[in-house]
Order: sequence, then structure tokens, then C-alpha cells
Amino acid sequence: MIVRIMGEGQVKLADSHFAELNRLDDELLAEMERGDGEGFHRTLAALLARVRDLGEPLPDDVLEPSELILPGPDATLEDVRQLLGDEGLIPGLPG
Repeated sequence: MIVRIMGEGQVKLADSHFAELNRLDDELLAEMERGDGEGFHRTLAALLARVRDLGEPLPDDVLEPSELILPGPDATLEDVRQLLGDEGLIPGLPG
């Protein structure tokens, strides 16, 4: 699956990593609902770090259709609220 981090680029991730990423996404959603800005930024940073660690960056001159778009590390609570669907940033497991 191709994931875009806004403002950074794209990475290719194996589907096997989505259970872990979904746990972080659930935590992020709960923090947003509580209005926990500090927790939100900490969890967003952790989510993006895992995507970067687990994914294989695509070259800058390659543009693939992104199946998932994540906010950049400087996103605000309001920015992310606009991106959220009913299932958070990461809607269910692929497949």
C-alpha cells in the first residue's frame, strides 16, 4: 500500500503493519475527542515515525496513487479533524 505523508512524500508499506498503525490511529482519535493537544501531537509523531520506519520511501520523481494520506507532523487538531473519516485516519485493515 502507498501512503503519503503530507509535505514529505510517499512510502510503500506492507499490509502486515496496519494492525499496529491502527492502534496508534485509535489512540490519536481518542486524544482528539478529549481535546488532548499534547497527547495528539505525541501520538501523531509516533504514528508518522512508525510509517517512516516500516515503509520504503518512494523516489521523489515517482508519483503513485496514494491509498492513504496522513497529515504532516505540524498538523493541528483542526487540520486532522478535517481529514478524519468515521474510522480515523486509517480506515480499517486493507484487504
